[in-house]
Amino acid sequence: MLDQIRGRPVAEALATLEYTPRAAARLVEKVLRSAVANAEHNHQVRNLDDLRVVQAYADGGPVLKRVQPRAMGRAFSIKHRTSHLTIGVSDETNGAVVAPAPPARPSAPPPREERRAPARRTTARRAPSRGQKKPAARTTRKPKEKK
Repeated sequence: MLDQIRGRPVAEALATLEYTPRAAARLVEKVLRSAVANAEHNHQVRNLDDLRVVQAYADGGPVLKRVQPRAMGRAFSIKHRTSHLTIGVSDETNGAVVAPAPPARPSAPPPREERRAPARRTTARRAPSRGQKKPAARTTRKPKEKK
């Protein structure tokens, strides 16, 4: 949901969030409206049509740990996870700070001759070839001691 509004104008992002059928969309919409109000009040942005969403991400917040009693005196732990929503807006068109892109992945694997084959592990016991005897079976038990 945050990916849908990142990089869009504020009016378009609010329209997208308004018609998104998810419970989290209401919370993201409230945070976005708060960011717009902060830009207007704290940074004296007068033209709200120029505002764009330049940052939108969710980080992990504090975890509330609870205990759920179970049968026979046992207890299961419940972790109630929370999150921090961060939305940044800017009215600059070319000087906006955007989150760094993930590193590019190689498009194709290296050619066959460059790859090395994994080293083969040899075992102590091998299957017999034709005409050879089977190796004697190993025992792991200790012989019984006589009394």
